[in-house]
Amino acid sequence: MRRCASSQPPVEEIHAEEEEEEEEQEVFQETGGVNEEQVGPVEEPSAREPDGRPAPVEHKNGKRAEAGPGAADGGPRFSMFTWLVVVALLGVWSSVAVFYFDIVDYDRVLARAQEFRMNFSEVLQGKLAAYDTDGDGDFDVEDAKVLLEKTSKPEVETPTQRAPELEKDGPAAEETSVPGSQDVESEIQAAVPLPPLDDSHFVPDDPTEPGQRYGQYQNQNQNQARSCQVLISLFVPEEEPGSIDTTGVLVEESQPEETEGESGRYQTSSKLSAEAEGEEPPKAEPEPEPQTGSTQPTESRQEADGAAEKAAEEQKEKAKKKKPKLLNKIDKSIKSEIDAAEKLRRKGNLDMALKAFDSLVQQHPLSPRARYGKAQVQDDLAEKLRSNDLLQSAINTYREAAELPDVTSDLLRAALKRRAERQQFLGRMRGSLATLQKLVDIFPDDVGLRNDLGVAHLLLGDNKGAKKVYEEVLAVAPSNGFAKVHYGFILKAENKIAESIPYLREGLESGEPGTDDGRFYFHLGDALQRVGDDSAYQWYERGHQRGHFASVWQRSLYNVEGLKAQPWWTPQETGYTDLVRMLERNWKTIRDEALAVMDRSRGRFIPEEENLREKGEWGQYTLWQQGKRVGNACQGVPKTCALMERFPEATGCKRGQIKFSVMQPGTHVWPHTGPTNCRLRMHLGLVIPAPGCRIRCTNQTREWEEGRVLIFDDSFEHEVWQEADSYRLIFIVDVWHPELSQYQRQTLSPI
Repeated sequence: MRRCASSQPPVEEIHAEEEEEEEEQEVFQETGGVNEEQVGPVEEPSAREPDGRPAPVEHKNGKRAEAGPGAADGGPRFSMFTWLVVVALLGVWSSVAVFYFDIVDYDRVLARAQEFRMNFSEVLQGKLAAYDTDGDGDFDVEDAKVLLEKTSKPEVETPTQRAPELEKDGPAAEETSVPGSQDVESEIQAAVPLPPLDDSHFVPDDPTEPGQRYGQYQNQNQNQARSCQVLISLFVPEEEPGSIDTTGVLVEESQPEETEGESGRYQTSSKLSAEAEGEEPPKAEPEPEPQTGSTQPTESRQEADGAAEKAAEEQKEKAKKKKPKLLNKIDKSIKSEIDAAEKLRRKGNLDMALKAFDSLVQQHPLSPRARYGKAQVQDDLAEKLRSNDLLQSAINTYREAAELPDVTSDLLRAALKRRAERQQFLGRMRGSLATLQKLVDIFPDDVGLRNDLGVAHLLLGDNKGAKKVYEEVLAVAPSNGFAKVHYGFILKAENKIAESIPYLREGLESGEPGTDDGRFYFHLGDALQRVGDDSAYQWYERGHQRGHFASVWQRSLYNVEGLKAQPWWTPQETGYTDLVRMLERNWKTIRDEALAVMDRSRGRFIPEEENLREKGEWGQYTLWQQGKRVGNACQGVPKTCALMERFPEATGCKRGQIKFSVMQPGTHVWPHTGPTNCRLRMHLGLVIPAPGCRIRCTNQTREWEEGRVLIFDDSFEHEVWQEADSYRLIFIVDVWHPELSQYQRQTLSPI
């Protein structure tokens, strides 16, 4: 019998509710959650279970989820994830609001935490005070070592265990160059490279104090004085703020044995590079060895000498390991407050640090460490704000700290040394000399301080005083390389060429701090050339390998990197064809004015006093120097000056000159180089006797011609001979290197 096709099931086939639910669940599982009758675009109405519960909600993935509490009445449904997102967003916006509106004073929170830590540390130190063996007021590694040595054998100290040498806080003092002495046809180098332009450092306020030359060596060789105009930057190191260890000691660096007492702060201003290949190592002093065939008294004497040397070395090592002490009794009682103020200074919060140290100074006026900290903050602020007034205040505060009673010797030394450095930076050379002299009087056995004193004399142009200082140093420390190179430098300035050579050579070979400087390589090579020793070029090569010279031939030290370098130039290569054309068209006018000046007043032609001549006479009449007219010089040659005014590449060349040069027969000019690669030099022939007048630049020799211009780069080695029967007269015009930008021409310092 056929089954009825009606959609309504028979009454007798209706099951109980429980069986029907089970059957529907089975069908749901077999069909993946969709019944055959439900396939199609029929919208299923909402329904409830027979017991009143909400029916499961069907999803596209075939899974069912219970409707939320508000689903039955049409309300919104929220999951736990939604609430978590809301809470997270509230937290983010709350953090932003706290930060933006500065609701929490983090500095105060950190300060209170630091205060708690300091107080806790103070309590702990109080518990350990009984074990303070070195008397510095706290228990530290040194105390632990002493205690351990009582129960165990002392261990050999590794180099990494040694405390670094003395470093001073505060910004480094970069020197700005100032006008130097009058240049000659070309100049002997006696300087380190100009520091790069950096507007982050303020400009010294009195670089040309009467009787002084800021940042220069002044001596009989005026060219050497000019080219040393940034010498201070050689002796004032780059220093990092925060190098003071406020536990009461200064951090030290290890030093070479020969330079005990030096602070290790001497750094060359020249570009440092890797050690040259094949360079001879510093010579070491041979230790005495006992001779097996000697008599007993000789052996005993040698053993005694060896023991004495060993004891001296041990004493030196002990001196190196000894930590300088900055805190006296008053300072130790306020150590936590000093540390908190110092922490502010190190973090760069200088205004709060100054207030903190000011408060300490007012509450404890006899605390040297508090006053020293105030000076350091003033020093840092002066650097930050480019304020000479603040720097002068720091200089005064350093002095006050050093003059307080019961100041420790180490703090006294640190304060006065820093004071001398900052005085040099401001151009107060005589004040710096007085400060260093006081230091030497207090610490007469400190060779490093004596070396500093010698430099101060040189900066004042007092070669005689410097020479005396270095003679005293070499009398007690004959192997001191720093003293040797400077003593050799002074001897060469006195034209004692042969005597200067061994001091310069041995000083450079020592490799001691402050000796690896382009000036000393230059002067040693120059001295060797003058005595006919070809090893000069070996030292030039070594200087080149050390990064002081661009090449063996090009030995200028005031350089701009990347400029085209070649000894000889054509007018087309320079781009100054208009200037060359003007000079050659008007050469007779220029010559006639020069001859008129020579006939009326030979006194205007000043003799060359740079010690460049082996023999003969050589005079110059300068119209422009360092981009400025020289006095009323143009009154004697008005037409020449009027012609030159149209060419700012020459009249505005701050690293060159415009001048007449007259050379008498029998004159020979030593091989030499100019000071900078930033200029090119033009020679216009005015009166050229033939033959016998010639100039060599590198390995090419040329002769002048009347009415024609020669162009060369005088930063390359060149040499001049005048072997004619009458005088030679030329017109010298320096121009900017054509590859220098307009900005560089405006901002480069004068030479």
